[in-house]
Amino acid sequence: MVALTRSRDVVLERDDIWDRLVKTGHRVPSAVLIEADLGPIHLDRLRRTGPIVLIFFPYATAEPAETALAGYERNLWPALTDAHLVAVSPQVPDRLAEIKRRHELSYFVAADPRHQLIDAFNLGFHAPGADVRLGAGRSILPFPAVVVVDRAGVVRFADIRPDGAAYPEPAEVLAALG
Repeated sequence: MVALTRSRDVVLERDDIWDRLVKTGHRVPSAVLIEADLGPIHLDRLRRTGPIVLIFFPYATAEPAETALAGYERNLWPALTDAHLVAVSPQVPDRLAEIKRRHELSYFVAADPRHQLIDAFNLGFHAPGADVRLGAGRSILPFPAVVVVDRAGVVRFADIRPDGAAYPEPAEVLAALG
């Protein structure tokens, strides 16, 4: 009887977490991210010039994020006409510059050190000891996710992968940009 109760509690807790994650129709907050090479970038300013594709990843050497970011450089970035591509991590910008250079990423790679976006989209989870790897004061990592935001600031696509599965294919992201 205890096992059934515990199992049901886990399912209820998981469902509660899923209910709070970012979904189509939500709004992107006005946030400032720190781009690894350029410094502050304002999401409000970016979306005035086109939709934004946000790729959430934990840190510079995390798999499968590293593979996805390199793949998006080859197969997504060249196909974007007016959309901005922004990879977002809670890791400090100096450490994010490493992945940007290693894969010669042409798009924005930005830190969300205050978890403005990660918290607003409810993508964060506690990972003990992550603060050392992140170079930050908190041990919060985002679930792997891709979120597409239109020019009005409305989420048009949200694909969250808490099970560690591979990121969505570029074709799925392009279809969301429609």
